[in-house]
This record gives sequence, structure tokens and C-alpha cells, in this order.
Amino acid sequence: MSACSLRAAQPVIERAWSARRVQRWAGGRATDGIDQIAEEVPVALVYNGISHAVMLASPADLEDFALGFSLTEGILLDPSELYDLEIEQSGEGIQVDLRISAERFMGLKQRRRNLTGRTGCGLCGVETLQQAVRHPAPVASDLRVTPETVHRAMAALPGAQGLQRITGAVHAAAWADTEGQLHLVREDVGRHNALDKLLGAVARAGVDPAAGFIVITSRASYEIVQKAATRGVALVAAISAPTGLAVRIAEEAGVTLLGFTRGEGHIAYSHPARINTSLSGLHA
Repeated sequence: MSACSLRAAQPVIERAWSARRVQRWAGGRATDGIDQIAEEVPVALVYNGISHAVMLASPADLEDFALGFSLTEGILLDPSELYDLEIEQSGEGIQVDLRISAERFMGLKQRRRNLTGRTGCGLCGVETLQQAVRHPAPVASDLRVTPETVHRAMAALPGAQGLQRITGAVHAAAWADTEGQLHLVREDVGRHNALDKLLGAVARAGVDPAAGFIVITSRASYEIVQKAATRGVALVAAISAPTGLAVRIAEEAGVTLLGFTRGEGHIAYSHPARINTSLSGLHA
């Protein structure tokens, strides 16, 4: 993304976790101690001077978040349409100023949408039902992986979750190659925020998202599938359950959606042919 300049106007003082004195009760007795707590702050996304969305997010990897959100929400069609990005402290939160192409900004104004996001919500503030559920174009991909490849990627994810090890309170999304090796991992208090950060990082790295797959440490709600499909991702593996709407969107968009991806098992809810079971076991 060489056309885009990323900089912080002033140091952002928040960090993704903080320490707090607590009282623990265990074994029938109380003890004083210190606990590490995941932070979440309001992050305002401002496009060409117009505030468009305020999301509660972990204050880390915000360049990735802003780009990923812009792409997965259809504000930008390509990373090159983001010309400049600036992050600064603003009152109790963080403001991210994005300068985007005139064409994309006109499209954004026509949508006339103002979101207020919450930790568990990627939908709050939409004005119409049509805005709530977008239908991405079908994903065209010849991706094929074995079950062991997917399970290898999911098994590696806990070891790559630095913030989760400290706080125990965040989700992660990771991009893996066709061998199941993790290349990019992002964390956030919100599962959809983590995915936006990941897809932003993938775009900034110049990686083709369709050349691998995504594993996530959460349930697979509709916005997870919607965002992945928008960026051409053909396979999403979640550690927990999907929702019915997520399954329907995955089926429609040509996305292989796996749920309950744990240990050596998973459930394929859509397009199971991408999981090459004939090469599992000794041939994986």
C-alpha cells in the first residue's frame, strides 16, 4: 500500500491492556493481587473529514483495523483507494482520519450511514434492512485443504495470542497458508474487529487473501462470513458454532464454513468439497 501514508499525529497513550489491583477468592480465602485487563476504547473512523463510524475496539493495530473495516464494509474496493491515514488521541478515545479517493467518498456519502459499534455488535446503527445484510459476490476459488491442515492452523493459534495470554479477554483471527502455517494474527475484544484488523494486515502486506484461509477463536456470526467473502476468502474455520444466517450467507457466497473446529474435528456447514478428506491421514 505504497500510495498510503500511515502515521500517528501524536503518541496514542492507550495500550491494549492495563494492570489493576484485585481481590481473588480461591481455596476458601481472599488474597490481594494484580490482574491484567483488556482495554477497549471508542475508535472514531473519519473519512475525508466526515465521521462515519465509532467502534469500541482494542487500541492496537488500528492502521490495520481502519483499512480492514474500510474494505470489508465496502467503503473501499481496493487498498490503493486509501491515500492517507492519521491516528491521534481525541478526548476519551482515538480518532483515525482517513483520506480516500473522491469516487469512494461520494459513494460513502450516498450511503448516509452512521454506525455506533459495540464490542459484540457489528451491526448497530444501520438504517435499513438492506444495509444490515449485504450479499457479497460469490467467491471464485480452487482452494483445497485437508482436515489436518485446518486443525494444524487452529492448534497453532493459542500460541500466537499474546494479548489473550495476558488478559484472557480477547478474540483472535489468523490467516493461514495451504500448509496450515499462520502468517498473520490480530486480536481484539470484538471478534469482527479482530477479523477487520487481520484483513487490513493482509491487504497492507500485499498478500492474496484467497491464497489461504482464516481461523477465528469465536462463533461464526453473519458478519464474519460477510467480511471474509467480501475479501475473497474461501474458507473460514471457527472454534465455536455458526449462526443460521452465517451458514446461509456462506452457502450463497461460495464460502466453506467450518464450526466447532477443535482438536481433530470440525463440522462443515457449507461447501465441504474444499476439505479434501481423500488426502487426510497418512497423505496429509
